[in-house]
This record gives sequence, C-alpha cells and structure tokens, in this order.
Amino acid sequence: MFEREPDLTSIRRRMEMSGQRYADLRPLVLAESAPSREGTGRAASPEHSDDTIRAKTGRRWDEWVALIDAGPGRAAGHAAIAAWVTEEHGVDGWWAQGVTVGYERLTGLRLPGQMPDGTFSVSRSKTLGLEWVQLRELLANPQGRAALLPAMTSNERSRPGVRAPKFSLSDPDTGAALGVLQFRGEPANTGCRLVVTHEKLPGPDVAEAWKQFWSAWLEELATAS
Repeated sequence: MFEREPDLTSIRRRMEMSGQRYADLRPLVLAESAPSREGTGRAASPEHSDDTIRAKTGRRWDEWVALIDAGPGRAAGHAAIAAWVTEEHGVDGWWAQGVTVGYERLTGLRLPGQMPDGTFSVSRSKTLGLEWVQLRELLANPQGRAALLPAMTSNERSRPGVRAPKFSLSDPDTGAALGVLQFRGEPANTGCRLVVTHEKLPGPDVAEAWKQFWSAWLEELATAS
C-alpha cells in the first residue's frame, strides 16, 4: 500500500502504460464528432422488459411508442416527453423517465449509455488497496493527478472537498475536449472501491473504447496500491 505521502515518481512509473494506451486511443477520440440529436434509426433494447413496463405503467412498449409518436412526437425532447407521460397518463416521475428512455432507445433517439443531451457516459469500478482519502489528495494535487492520468490534461471543475470530484479532460497537444471524469470512493474491507465515470463522450465507439481504457487503468492502479 502507498505511504501516507505517495511517491509520485513511483506512481508515474506504475501508470506509464496508461499514457501509451491513450496514445493508441487518441486518433479515435480526436476524429469522432459530436452526435446528432436526430433519430438514427438504430433501435436498441429498453432497460425494462415488456412485462415489467406493463406492470409498472399499465402499457407495453409497443403501446408507449404508438402513444408518444401520436402525442408529443420524436422531436419533442426528453423532458417534454417525460412530463407528458406523467401529466397525460398519470405515471409517476421515476417510471415516466423509464418510459421516456425506453422510447428513445426503441426509436433510435438514444442508444445504450446515451444521455439526454446526446452524449454518452461509461462507468467502471474496482476495489483498491489505496484509501480514498489518499487518492482524493492525489487527485486534488495537479502533480499527483498528472501521475495518475499521464498524457492527458485535467482541470478541476468541482468545488474543493466534494465527495465525488469532477475533472475536465483535454488533449495536451490540440486542446480538444475529452469529456468529464468523475471519481467516487466507496468503503471496502480494505482500501476503497473506486468508481470512475466518464461523461460527455461524443459517440458509442468512443464510449466503448474509453470503457476498456478505464478497466485497464483500474487494473494498473490496483497493482500500484
């Protein structure tokens, strides 16, 4: 396990493969353009089954698709559709959100992992020997953060001391935005369970590539802790 004041040189050495993986990932993330909010025609499976959505809302997915198409329609936007489901059909807020997300997936307006603004989000987690307070201190220190995230530029975008700090990522050479990274530490029998969430990703291919990147990054960090 790290000492109370971790050796940044040692951490850089242990995490140096992350820099090479980012170099391999870089052509894809710099080439990917932001997604369109228009429907893509690529339908994806909703999170909840037909039986579940009927039990919770009184209607099956084909009924909801027909109703929303005939009501607010596909161009209405997430918030307007969710509000309509609640106001016109008496579905509570949580399940109205579920109906809306499922509708967006079924009609190609939203793919798995896609947020209401059209961007994508991925999340990975792993239990580490490193204590969260130590990792939080490293993340708050620009030099420590550079050791943990080699080959990328990161800037804090949350208030000091927040429970789940967020950072803007960018490419150091071009300044291109690489999304928003959030770290959250949860108690574990030893160390902490670290959850890494990468938001504001432009497309499904980039999201999948980053998911694999963070899985490998967590494995590296686990060997360093």
